[in-house]
Amino acid sequence: MKTEEINYDDRIKGEEREKIIVRTSAVGIAVNLMLSGVKALIGLAVNSIAIILDAVNNLSDALSSIITIVGTKLSNKLPDRKHPLGHGRIEYLTSMIVAGIVLYAGITALTESVKKMIFPEIPEYNALSIIILIIAVVTKLILGLYVKKQGKRVSSGALVASGTDAMMDAVVSLSVLVSAVIYLIFHISLEALVGIFIAVMIIKAGLEMMTETLDEILGARSDRNLTDKIKALLKEEENVRGAYDLILYNYGPDKNYGSVHIEVPDYMTVKELDDLTRRSVDKVFKETGVILTGVGVYSFNTSGDEAYKMQEDIREILGRHEWMKSLHGFYLNHDTMTVRFDAVITFDIAPGEALKIIYKDLNEQYPDYEFIVSPDIDISD
Repeated sequence: MKTEEINYDDRIKGEEREKIIVRTSAVGIAVNLMLSGVKALIGLAVNSIAIILDAVNNLSDALSSIITIVGTKLSNKLPDRKHPLGHGRIEYLTSMIVAGIVLYAGITALTESVKKMIFPEIPEYNALSIIILIIAVVTKLILGLYVKKQGKRVSSGALVASGTDAMMDAVVSLSVLVSAVIYLIFHISLEALVGIFIAVMIIKAGLEMMTETLDEILGARSDRNLTDKIKALLKEEENVRGAYDLILYNYGPDKNYGSVHIEVPDYMTVKELDDLTRRSVDKVFKETGVILTGVGVYSFNTSGDEAYKMQEDIREILGRHEWMKSLHGFYLNHDTMTVRFDAVITFDIAPGEALKIIYKDLNEQYPDYEFIVSPDIDISD
């Protein structure tokens, strides 16, 4: 399952978010339990392993929705002394549990389908079973679209995953319907093959859900839409020339903390910087919900063109290396003949090795200057 893009201008948070997740999950539970029960009865009546496996799949979806509700309730517990940043990451753990259930259902379905291929049984489809399968396809498609839309609306990975899974289930049910029609017309049973197809689809969905959740737990690259928006908000301030080194720390859906450096002119006073950073922090929080816990400062030279020319020359020298992405935070201290800046490098080279090459290049070109270079990994740039 691919990561969905979130619109950070239209977020719903707090108690309203919880209500939407619970209400949407409850709808999913009711629909999936109904479909599971009806499909199970029809599957047993017509001796169809494909329909029975489809019923099991719906039952696992209902269980997943129950776990989503429990996870949402637990994740919204107030912070305490042991967990001062809240319990939001519980949602990621529940997503892992959901993924595990889906994988188990898929492996079980695959096992039963292989057995049916070895020991085939003839199904007895009828008009009623066909009608129910048609209704199931339409119902799951509508449910999937609804749940996925609500998941994107409240930034719930679990709901988006459930919605995507429901839409995939519609395809699975459609394959069962097609196999039933083929049997009625041509008397060719595709039961076992369809069962294997269903099992593979379920396993694939479970693995994708688990991979995405693991990325969240390990610390994946922050959403580009969000980081671009934060940087744009910071650069709206009159004296901010650039925003760099933005790092976000996630403690659950819509629970983000972060730190950043802003580049400002070297003549600003501490009082002016204090006003600027406080104003910027408030703006970013109101617009994105991200709490900037630290705002560092880079100063840029405002007297003469020497610093600008030197920066452009160094940019050209270091830009010859494929692993060199950019540099920022450049400042030339004329009194001490010291130059400092951050070098953004790719993941293709170790920071220590990159620094050796950078210092070698700079010392050859500017032997009279002392350089202080900090390597930055390409995190959000």
